[in-house]
Amino acid sequence: MADRLFRFGVVAATARGADEWTALARRAEDLGYATFLTPDTLDTLPPLPALSAAAAATSAIGLGTFVLSVANRRPEQLAWEVDGLSFLSGGRFELGLGAGRPDAERDAARLGVPFGTVDQRIRKLEEVIRQVRTWHDSTKAPSAGADRAGAGGTGPRVLIAAGGARMLGFAARNADTVALGLPPSTTEDGLGEPVRLVRQASDDFDRLELSLGLHVVGDEVPPWLADKMGPDLPPDSIAVLNGSPRQMADRLLRRRDVHQISYITVNAMYADRLAPVVDLLSGA
Repeated sequence: MADRLFRFGVVAATARGADEWTALARRAEDLGYATFLTPDTLDTLPPLPALSAAAAATSAIGLGTFVLSVANRRPEQLAWEVDGLSFLSGGRFELGLGAGRPDAERDAARLGVPFGTVDQRIRKLEEVIRQVRTWHDSTKAPSAGADRAGAGGTGPRVLIAAGGARMLGFAARNADTVALGLPPSTTEDGLGEPVRLVRQASDDFDRLELSLGLHVVGDEVPPWLADKMGPDLPPDSIAVLNGSPRQMADRLLRRRDVHQISYITVNAMYADRLAPVVDLLSGA
């Protein structure tokens, strides 16, 4: 990723029916987004079947998990299913992984699987990545292509979500994309330290793609999101992008110039609103 070209992803979690779900995926593709992504919670669609349906309804957009909680799955079984989805999508699948968001322990309890300690979950994360790449090599699945293949050109691209110093270091050493999981109160200047930690831990920083999610595009914050983000966001919160399309694009360009962040994700509710920025910056 030495050139750090912009990519944009849409995160969609649920729909009122199958037709609406596949229409969301097609809409993201038509708007020029690079990826259509799904979270991993028991309150949303199961990510791998949902992405399989999206794959059948689209032809070019990348498809990814954002992100799978490794505590909920056996590494070997996940590797098998990932390999199948990579095959069925024609190599468009990108594997997003995490060691467990704060409320992921509740989901693990409902599924009857141990959540584990931080150490155990990081070891499992490492094993999942090893199994996915080994399974891909052993089955000789169709290549994902130079634009989507993971490190070393084997298996799907791997994204790891990370916020703390330890996980940022792990992601820097093991991922193709590091998704910075930072509080909405983080400012533009606050991006400096996590990016420094990633750079310090990586033996090939230029290879890495850095990702950041937008919580809000525009000036209106939905009430349910306002509660989650807190009442006192700084004016330069990294979670909010507003202004004209050109102003928003310029802010993302400055962010890339200073912090090397080039992969931007946004909730599906803002896909149309961000589309003019996607049009200005995709591939730039």
